Amino acid sequence: MKEGLTNYENEKHIWSCLKFRTMELEEPVLKILRKKYQPSSCIETHCNHYDLSFKTDREGDAIVLVLGRKDNTGQIKGERFTRRLRQMADGRIVKEFWEHKGKAS
Repeated sequence: MKEGLTNYENEKHIWSCLKFRTMELEEPVLKILRKKYQPSSCIETHCNHYDLSFKTDREGDAIVLVLGRKDNTGQIKGERFTRRLRQMADGRIVKEFWEHKGKAS
């Protein structure tokens, strides 16, 4: 809690920090990430004005994403996300969630 603030102001400050740390992916990016790709590989592509680089698991689903812009050395500077999947025994995805992990350099 910040000193000198009322309870309401402290609560408002906490929620603004949480809102800032919560970042959702847009639908065009999600459309690319929902496709099946070559298993256990690293794929680089772009969408709108973003450069994307993501790793796939053994089934070919994207699981780690770096989203941002490439610099002169070819590295993407931006944000990093990981994917949480719930699957049925037959491999059908029941639930998915992309978690924002922070800055990527």
